[in-house]
Amino acid sequence: MDGHRARRRFGQNFLHDPGVIARLLRFIDARPEQRLVEIGPGLGALTDGLVSAVKTLDVVEIDRDLIPRLRERFGDGVRIHEHDALRFDFTTLGTDELRVVGNLPYNISTPLMFHLLAQSGVIRDMHFMLQKEVVDRLCAEPGSRDYGRLSVSVAARAEARRLMRVGAGAFQPAPKVESAFVRLTPRRPDFPLPDPARFDRIVTAAFAQRRKTLSNALRGLLSPEQIRAAGIEPGDRAEVVSPAGFAALAAQHAADEPPPADA
Repeated sequence: MDGHRARRRFGQNFLHDPGVIARLLRFIDARPEQRLVEIGPGLGALTDGLVSAVKTLDVVEIDRDLIPRLRERFGDGVRIHEHDALRFDFTTLGTDELRVVGNLPYNISTPLMFHLLAQSGVIRDMHFMLQKEVVDRLCAEPGSRDYGRLSVSVAARAEARRLMRVGAGAFQPAPKVESAFVRLTPRRPDFPLPDPARFDRIVTAAFAQRRKTLSNALRGLLSPEQIRAAGIEPGDRAEVVSPAGFAALAAQHAADEPPPADA
């Protein structure tokens, strides 16, 4: 480490284990012709391997004290954007094949993933270090303990694949939780989803109180008859419903609304 103290308000935990870093870089498998952007490069542990693999590397860093260090270390090899990644417009990077990489601050990881998925038209894939519990939820199947709102919401937008677990000792300072590396590949779902906002509303309501049956959790949104019409039992709980099932529920909700009045 070069003496920079990690800042709690930015959720910084810097990677320092060379073996772990080498494995992460192999999973990313960056090629010279590809366009990469790294979120939160920190002290440059991953950046060092990425900048030697590609012709163009952008980095987004919020900690202004780190930026001079990154400029000194990498010079013109990286384009540095001093910005909050949660508010950064990735479409401004001028490509529709962007690969995004990051050891994400755990306190903003979920909203940041959805910020990126909302711009998925320009993103080819994402490789993130996250809290292991978050990765468990991203990759969970219906009926499992970890399956929930995050599992369903991401499944409608991307394929999630767990790549490796990472112990706390790979970071400085060591976090109090285990971590995992995950690949998210944006793609269209394999089921009809004409209205993602309506889908999200149904998913949020269904998981708001996990122990409730769907007929109770969705009261005011869908009747038991509509739930059955979607091919789902009203007495089921949200945790057993597949993403495609939630899309069918959203379609029933849409069918119940009157058509808009003519202008």
